[in-house]
Amino acid sequence: MSERASESSTQSERASESSTQSERASESSTQSERASESSTQGGFRVPDRGRIDRATTHRFTFDGVAYTGHPGDTLASALLANGVHATGTSVALGRPRGIGAAWAEDPGGLVQVEEPFPEPMLLASTIELVDGLVARSVAGRGRLADVPDSARYDAKHAHCDLLVVGAGPAGLVAALTAARAGARVVLVDEHAEPGGSLLGGTDRLDGAPALDWVAAATRELAGLPDVLHLQRTTAFGHYDDGFVLALERRTDHLGAAAPRNRSRQRVWRIRARHVLLATGAHERPIVFADNDRPGIMLAASARTFLHRYGVLAGRDAVVFTADDAAYAAAVDLADAGARVHAVVDARAQAPAHWRAECERRGIGVRTGRFVTGTEGTDRVSAALVADADGGERERIGCDLLLVSGGWNPAVHLFSQARGRLRYDDALGAFVPAETLPGTSVAGAAAGVFDLDGCVGEGARAALGALAELGIEAGGVGALPTADPVPERTPPLVLWRVPGDERAQFVDIQRDATVADIARAVGAGMRNIEHVKRYTTIGTAHDQGKTSGVVAAGITAELLGVPVAALGTTTFRPPYTPVAFAALAGRNRGALYDPERVTAIHDWHVARGAVFEDVGQWKRPRYYPLPGEDMEAAVLRECAAVRNGVGILDGSTLGKIDVQGPDAGVFLDRLYTNVMSSLRVGFVRYGVMCGADGMVLDDGTVMRLAEDRFLVYTTTGGAAKVLDWMEEWLQTEWPDLRVHLTSVTDHWATFPVVGPRSRDVIAAVFSDVDCSKDAFGFMAWRDTRLDGVPVRIARVSFSGELAYEVNVDAWHALAVWERLIAAGEPHGITPYGTETMHVLRAEKAYPIVGQDTDGTVTPQDLGMSWVVSKKKPDFVGKRSFSRLENRNPQRKQLVALLPHDRTVLLPEGSQVVEADRLPEPPVPMLGHVTSSYRSAALERTFALALVKAGRERIGQTLHVPVGDALVPVEVTDPVLVDPEGARRDG
Repeated sequence: MSERASESSTQSERASESSTQSERASESSTQSERASESSTQGGFRVPDRGRIDRATTHRFTFDGVAYTGHPGDTLASALLANGVHATGTSVALGRPRGIGAAWAEDPGGLVQVEEPFPEPMLLASTIELVDGLVARSVAGRGRLADVPDSARYDAKHAHCDLLVVGAGPAGLVAALTAARAGARVVLVDEHAEPGGSLLGGTDRLDGAPALDWVAAATRELAGLPDVLHLQRTTAFGHYDDGFVLALERRTDHLGAAAPRNRSRQRVWRIRARHVLLATGAHERPIVFADNDRPGIMLAASARTFLHRYGVLAGRDAVVFTADDAAYAAAVDLADAGARVHAVVDARAQAPAHWRAECERRGIGVRTGRFVTGTEGTDRVSAALVADADGGERERIGCDLLLVSGGWNPAVHLFSQARGRLRYDDALGAFVPAETLPGTSVAGAAAGVFDLDGCVGEGARAALGALAELGIEAGGVGALPTADPVPERTPPLVLWRVPGDERAQFVDIQRDATVADIARAVGAGMRNIEHVKRYTTIGTAHDQGKTSGVVAAGITAELLGVPVAALGTTTFRPPYTPVAFAALAGRNRGALYDPERVTAIHDWHVARGAVFEDVGQWKRPRYYPLPGEDMEAAVLRECAAVRNGVGILDGSTLGKIDVQGPDAGVFLDRLYTNVMSSLRVGFVRYGVMCGADGMVLDDGTVMRLAEDRFLVYTTTGGAAKVLDWMEEWLQTEWPDLRVHLTSVTDHWATFPVVGPRSRDVIAAVFSDVDCSKDAFGFMAWRDTRLDGVPVRIARVSFSGELAYEVNVDAWHALAVWERLIAAGEPHGITPYGTETMHVLRAEKAYPIVGQDTDGTVTPQDLGMSWVVSKKKPDFVGKRSFSRLENRNPQRKQLVALLPHDRTVLLPEGSQVVEADRLPEPPVPMLGHVTSSYRSAALERTFALALVKAGRERIGQTLHVPVGDALVPVEVTDPVLVDPEGARRDG
């Protein structure tokens, strides 16, 4: 955000550059001679102007054509230097679009970058030119890169007393004032070098070029302690308590030479005790017919292209203005060799000083006249000028039309911090209306546009901030003084020129016109926020920097209300577009959603396991042998578990240690069944419900002591359940003496499952009596293996005889390998989650989140037995009495057996009653939740939630699969060992 300072230079300044008018005339006698001279120097590049490195040449490609530029160029300035204005076509109408400004306020110059980094929809005016840059024009919309972004991004925190946003004259003075007083200062500015608007003009301070003072100020800041000065850094968000987000472009300007170990962009999270906004102002356009053609540009931007980049934006120019600032552009371009054919001033009288300067250069000044339209195809070729009454139009040929309707203070960051704005009638702009605690505004952002005023504002704001912070200011030192400038003539607030509203573009990027605003008003829109959304004005990449206030002015005119009463739209972050990759920083890939692995992950990898993501965990899904696909591997694993012994890595189950005198009471309130009656040494299955009575999670609870329980949750539900517990404990039952700790990573859990599992456990843990009578179902025992504590529980999620071996994660691999070795004589088979799902589904054990969907109660799952009728209350109990929860037509869990034993029903398939589909809408009875091939059943089967499912057992229903209706029999969901005899061996 550049600091807008003095918009003009004086005649005396020009005299100091060339001592007399006769000397000036001898250098270049006419505009035509100057233009001829410029053309012989290679395109539109002007010798001895700009801050580029002419000794070095960068080669770049745009739309397949090779061009050259120099370090210090932007892509926009390099294109203009080669005579290229058009950068694409508009999003809706396909009209040509081109470079309209020199920085982030450009509404039209979007391009697609292919090399050195692929990125869509960037402004050519903000892309620093690098050697080898490849870009192309954009036909309305960009294209996402089809290759991964290999660049690095990161974030960093900074804390300071004073954050100064903007390194123009006000910002630099403010930073110097605070730093000299010993304050911790952070200075951020979005340009490649400090100076703000001084970079695009010929201003002078203390009798010397203003940029000499900028260099000296920058050197002094570098030598002061506790100063962090960041160029190429855009503050894009201002939040409560002095929190500001800023994006630093660290290597974009280095191209292919960027160090690989350095992040391309960095998000700064700055916490400042005081934020000083010296963010400058944006030039405001005037709307007229066909004002969107390439070659139409903001006047000050043409001046910036000249003085900062040494580029003439065109050779034949017309200037249309309602403000003094554009005259400086007209004069400077003429001095640089352009033919400026006319300055069209909408005001009745031109400023005397500037009229004289124009006359000296042969530039005609037409007052009280307006540009009413333009001609041209790919680029403007003529401006059409007429009086206010719309009389005969004068055609003036040109390839560059400069426009200036005044200035809008860049109040975006102030508004983001919920600062109120007021409309200034004289400026035709919105300025800060109040002083915010911890925030101040200085310079052009506060509506001060002269250079001396900006310098003084910077010092005043810094002193005020230091006083607020309680920091002794000390000596401020002498402030630089600007050379005398002409008295500024008040601008004419002019939003648009009467004409064809359909061709008068307010938001050039959105193709939104005055006609669109009129249509919004005609539809009843009276609030500017509604008009914004109806027309999409201000929603493009520039966020209304040039269109927002103009849209408010035009809307106010159409409604017949003052602009002050209508107001402006809300400024929201980000100030400029920020790549998602930059916001993500290092939180991408495995660091975005951390990949958690168990203690024996490497063993699984070595055995060729195929993994699936469960929550954040990498879990083995199945272990294929050579030549096996998933179906064959799972059938083999299932058969091994049902007929012999298998082992599963169940370490990912959530584990929450619940301790305290009231632990039992706490769990009773959360689970549907009673946990406080559970004896030490035993385990109980439980279900948690939400307040609506719907199943939230399930798992087992192990009582370790009178005041201690270990709660097991589903893998994916562990974090949710812990959060749920903490919410109730901290907000509803703070009187309970309970503490919660996640110990999921502490314990490895290995279910050893199958008829031969007792033999394996007995072989490894010889001191444990594994007999049915000594070690019953849902009991646990502590033991040791070579001195390592191990806990074994008789828990089964398969319906088979099973033992869950729990050991600390440090010794997990050693215990696992001992179990594998002991099981080899019995053909022990490691199995994965897919086999686990098949085994549990054969027993109708539900998976929360797969067989439930947030609308399922325990009763729907056939688990009324888990809902206590003795407890006076628990979370969700009241909801069970709702009429809907007692509706006999609720969906209930049942099994489906396809008549064709080989057909596998796709999960998610709908269940219908009719054997022939009626015309839509088709009545649906439910859907398939789980579907597998079963080794034990030697067929396929499925679980489904079906309306009144238990009443339909024995019926034939149908499942649409592709173009066919598959007949299925509804059965009881427990398909294997309904008596439960196998769980005890």
